[in-house]
Amino acid sequence: MKKSLNLWALLLLISSSSFGQKLSPDSIFANYYNATGGKTLWSGVKTYNVKRSYTAAAATPYDAVITASLPDQSIYKSKTIMKRSFVYTVKGNQGWIKVLIGQKLDVKDLSQAEQTNMRFEMYENLAPFIDYKTRGLIATTVGTETLNGVQVNNVELQGNGIRYNLYFDAKTGLLVRQKDTLAGVETTTDMSDYAKSAYGISYPTKLVEVNSVDKKPVTIKSSVTVNDQVNVELFKR
Repeated sequence: MKKSLNLWALLLLISSSSFGQKLSPDSIFANYYNATGGKTLWSGVKTYNVKRSYTAAAATPYDAVITASLPDQSIYKSKTIMKRSFVYTVKGNQGWIKVLIGQKLDVKDLSQAEQTNMRFEMYENLAPFIDYKTRGLIATTVGTETLNGVQVNNVELQGNGIRYNLYFDAKTGLLVRQKDTLAGVETTTDMSDYAKSAYGISYPTKLVEVNSVDKKPVTIKSSVTVNDQVNVELFKR
């Protein structure tokens, strides 16, 4: 009995010690900011523009242009598929889609679910944990694990209707995988080929995305500019 108690105490000590060695979410996020340009630069991000090209096996490739203003809580996304454009916009508590049909521009409201998705995307295009506390998200360090032969820190970020698992390279601090669950759909995105923007922060130029519905890998090539002048006309209905 005494041996069993001693063994239990030893296991508890090891468990407590391991738990105590976990980095806090804020420490892991800080490591990412430091690895990609520094917190000062990140704190200065107000607007951004993203250009992306999407390719997948047995699917039509398409391009997207995304512009966002964080202070205004506005995001604009234009998707061009086979020379046809679909424009999605969220500004404040409103959202709409524009589609050119013949010579007529058709404008319809986005559903609340679509608007919510775009509001999350506003931050995801840079980093989903930006201002996470202000946005009502809760971060928890899950622990360390091995991903593609590399030790990573897994942080869970959860809010109303969404859950992220974020995997950061323990050595470099870079985000290498994002797994998010929204409206019952799980999407896994692997990130690589980080490059420095003209503004000074680094971002992944290659993403490979797979969701639990299509289950087909989509390769995304991405380029980002930060704090360039934004055309306010983009956010007009």
